Amino acid sequence: MKVVIRAEDLTKKFDSLVAVDDISFQVNEGECFGFLGPNGAGKTTIMRMICCTSPVTKGTLEVLGMNVNLKPREIKRMIGVAPQENNLDPDFSVFKNLTTYARYFEMPKELASSRAHELLQFMHLKEKSDVLITELSGGMKRRLIIARALINEPRILILDEPTTGLDPQARHLIWDKIGELKSRGVTVLITTHYMDEAERLCDRLVIMETGKILVEGPPNRLIDEAIGTGVIEIAGQNDALESYLKDRGLSYERFNDRIYVYAKDLESVRMEINRDLSLNYDVMRNATLEDVFLKLTGRGLRD
Repeated sequence: MKVVIRAEDLTKKFDSLVAVDDISFQVNEGECFGFLGPNGAGKTTIMRMICCTSPVTKGTLEVLGMNVNLKPREIKRMIGVAPQENNLDPDFSVFKNLTTYARYFEMPKELASSRAHELLQFMHLKEKSDVLITELSGGMKRRLIIARALINEPRILILDEPTTGLDPQARHLIWDKIGELKSRGVTVLITTHYMDEAERLCDRLVIMETGKILVEGPPNRLIDEAIGTGVIEIAGQNDALESYLKDRGLSYERFNDRIYVYAKDLESVRMEINRDLSLNYDVMRNATLEDVFLKLTGRGLRD
């Protein structure tokens, strides 16, 4: 399998702040690779280094076989970036936003026009071609930003929070389009705070905190290793239950007025607890990537 991004001992410092702390990873061609973590974990900083907009402090970062510090112009021509913020030109129509952006790649006018029509069709925006940006919904703007990122037929597409604030229909449309791009061999990098999105889209991912990688791998494997098959949620402040779980060596967390019990043999653990203790109520469910994320990074709020 061909490696298209390789990072070794990658570090990024801003004065005394270490935003990315000596990490290593690689991304394979045609996969969707996710960067997850709380605010301030270093995800956006990594994306900026990959995009060649922020220089590497220490270590090695290669994109498509080229060093980001030595070949930034060449790399930028071969990647597409869809930022989280809306930076579309409000004075231009949907179509002109695409053709104007194509000039950055010195694309001939005819080719830019052809690519713009193709991408508007691909992102279900064909009927909005002559509409001004101010008249688009939030979901349409997100789809247009992704279309714009594809104008140069990039080998790597970088999506920063691609579905934040969108309704379910718009989210699912973007998910479907990411799947289509992968089937064409496009490598997709994604940051997201939606764990269901990462679990559905990512072939592999990393979970980060304070600039370091905590875990790396396919979502299903991370869930199985960190949590197990499922989770039992038990309500109420219950010191006796906590002692019971600790004595039996069961994996659990306590947060506020709820205890989370992690298990592979979920039903037998639940029956054992209910047999030995009187509980207010409990909920039994399948484990998710969100359980992994919260177990590794904590349940407290981050600013």
